[in-house]
Amino acid sequence: MTRRRWAGDDRGSFTAELAAGLPALLLLLLTGLTAVDSVSTKASCLNAAREAALAASRGDDGEAAAVGVAPVGAQVTVGVDAGRVTATVRAPVRALGARLPRLNVSATVVAAVEPGLPEPSR
Repeated sequence: MTRRRWAGDDRGSFTAELAAGLPALLLLLLTGLTAVDSVSTKASCLNAAREAALAASRGDDGEAAAVGVAPVGAQVTVGVDAGRVTATVRAPVRALGARLPRLNVSATVVAAVEPGLPEPSR
């Protein structure tokens, strides 16, 4: 005698599939959120580096100009070499949560020193 299988006899299969698939779905979600956060931080770093380079090329303090625009925890570096100002902004991005190591995002902008101005010291 063969045993018939009815439509409702798959007890627990949905729960097992959900338990196996939910961590993978959560990992993909957190990876996507980290990617969006890193792109946003990169754009903020680029904007801050542009502000710092332009301010330093006009003879102002580039680091002070970038602080208000830079992301939280960013490091701003401004250097002058042969009539060019180079501004670099580096900022950390949390990867997939608080316990994993941070990613570092950076942006560098170069601007020419304004004609007629003395070369900035920084």
